[in-house]
Amino acid sequence: MRIGELAKATGTTPRALRHYEQAGLIESTRSANGYRVYAERDVARVRSIRDLLAVGLTLDDVRAFLPCLDAGIDVAGQPPSAATLRIALDRLAVLDARIAAQTETRNTLAAALHRAGVDRIRPVA
Repeated sequence: MRIGELAKATGTTPRALRHYEQAGLIESTRSANGYRVYAERDVARVRSIRDLLAVGLTLDDVRAFLPCLDAGIDVAGQPPSAATLRIALDRLAVLDARIAAQTETRNTLAAALHRAGVDRIRPVA
């Protein structure tokens, strides 16, 4: 299938697919006219890649899951490996840091509004 067909089947864009290919997550062959051609199995792989990215993994992180994706394994239903546990812990730490920074920013803004007489907004504990 061509790139537009894969994009439509997976709910993504041709640009994202080219990015995944450049990152080594998917591969294509070239037709005689130079168009990228993907296999049917790439539909499931791209959907899995998008699911992993949606939970906060990076493209580099996703690479660790490629053997599972190729084997048709439901990544979420498998016992975690040491590598995937490390990735999950790293991502959780990043998310916790972002939440803490955003909470601090929110509380600073809420306190400024409170000092300005806007009493509907209270800092979050």
